[in-house]
Amino acid sequence: MARVQIESEVTGNVWKVEVAAGDAVQEGDVLIILESMKMEIPVEAPEAGKVAELLVAPEDSVEEDQVVAVIETA
Repeated sequence: MARVQIESEVTGNVWKVEVAAGDAVQEGDVLIILESMKMEIPVEAPEAGKVAELLVAPEDSVEEDQVVAVIETA
């Protein structure tokens, strides 16, 4: 299995986490919603797989290019 790191595209705060470790996801599924400058920015799964790790929680601050989750793909 390959592990794919998912990075934040913006600096902001975690508004909502939509998945849990172990959840199956499809390409394009929203994993996390970030808030930056009063905008909601979805972080989507780039590939189908299983959520291996969530590295952030609601209200955490994130930086641009910070790894926020890891998914395992087949």
